Amino acid sequence: MTRVPALNSPFLLGFDDIERALDRVSRAPSDGYPPYNIERLAKSDLEPERLRITLAVAGFTRDQLDITLEERQLLIRGRQQDDKERVYLHRGIAARQFQRAFLLAEGMQVLGADLNNGLLSVDLARPEPEKIVRKIEISARG
Repeated sequence: MTRVPALNSPFLLGFDDIERALDRVSRAPSDGYPPYNIERLAKSDLEPERLRITLAVAGFTRDQLDITLEERQLLIRGRQQDDKERVYLHRGIAARQFQRAFLLAEGMQVLGADLNNGLLSVDLARPEPEKIVRKIEISARG
């Protein structure tokens, strides 16, 4: 079965990367853990418009969390180990591992991350696109 490209309009030229990104995102597994929010933070006099990803990572320490940027993909991983010395009568809180991946647009910048009260926040800067107007000269042939 051949797949019909989503961006197959003759007026959309050079958007192959976007189509591959959409393909990758649609195939990514999502088990819902950990839950997360994405919010837009308004532009201020001191800071540009930003995005903030907040993940609920209660029970994880800073040492158990890892944030990496690989090409344009932001990867957030958490690893917990079972404490072998504890004896549980009931265990409702499991030691878990997770990985969340966010595909970032070209030019997005990771400003930093913060862990506070079980919430991991990662701030991203959304770059202001340059408005470029350029006149293209028409050459005469023949």
